[in-house]
Amino acid sequence: MKAKEPAYYRLPITDWPESERPREKLMEYGPLRLSETELLAILIRSGSGGFSALDVARELLRRVNGLSQLARMDYHEIVGLKIRGLGKTKAVTIAAALQLARRLQTENSRSPDRILRTSAQVAQICGPKLRDLPKEIFMVLLLASNNRLLKEVIVSEGILNASVVTPREVFREAILGMAAAVILVHNHPSGNPEPSREDLQLTRQMVESGKAMNIPVLDHIIVAGNGYTSLADRGLLSG
Repeated sequence: MKAKEPAYYRLPITDWPESERPREKLMEYGPLRLSETELLAILIRSGSGGFSALDVARELLRRVNGLSQLARMDYHEIVGLKIRGLGKTKAVTIAAALQLARRLQTENSRSPDRILRTSAQVAQICGPKLRDLPKEIFMVLLLASNNRLLKEVIVSEGILNASVVTPREVFREAILGMAAAVILVHNHPSGNPEPSREDLQLTRQMVESGKAMNIPVLDHIIVAGNGYTSLADRGLLSG
């Protein structure tokens, strides 16, 4: 049996008892005492037309089937849900908060000296940024001669499973960034980290171009869900 909501849930949040308002509750007890709906309501701040911020948060999570699915959405998709009380400004706030959460995971896994020694380190840095995205993103990591990470650059953003990237774009970024070597990274929104025939063909093109320009491709990593595939670890970097 569904628990009956308190009567004040139908009132504006400003009319609730202070101990039950999400913001005041967080200040008094800390974030662990709040539900996902309440935390989301704090970001949303206000509702519209008798629809409180908590109502908006609850409807958003219901429509997307939970927080993990919300994390896969970008600003345009959140706005596209057309939820009453959830306009462009609030959608931007939610998208920014989700991106900060991804970047926090990246910072926690980043080597203090920024030197990339293994494919696992690369996956730990790029995985949180790419794994929940609904479209394919192709990135290049620019490295110094000692494999120190200089910069991460998004080269291409595709629709669903199709991104378009050429050696010219990748190595232009490498030259501008004065990179000694590069690592290629892209995601598979399907959740399957296995390289496709197109992935292998593109890798061969990149490796050959890198040799010609004396900027070696050290790895090509495919992120999918919580897993990844390193073409270098599998001996597929040029085959």
